[in-house]
Amino acid sequence: MAAHLSRWAEREEAEMAVVKVIELLAESEQSWEDAARQAVAEATKSVRGISSVYISEFQATVENDKVKNFRINAKISFVLERS
Repeated sequence: MAAHLSRWAEREEAEMAVVKVIELLAESEQSWEDAARQAVAEATKSVRGISSVYISEFQATVENDKVKNFRINAKISFVLERS
């Protein structure tokens, strides 16, 4: 039975991925969607394997009664590479 548990633990460890989350603030004059695309594009300059982006906050700046900029707070997830 101990050997069976040991094999299960090894398999579990081999399949486990460690995911890191970074937080970025992005801004666009076009849309919140464009701000999200820009956040991901910026993150890909320094990390690989991005798996998702979670937008936790939306904000817009207004100037002369018109929306000037769309801002987001993005949480970007990626799997850490094993060495």
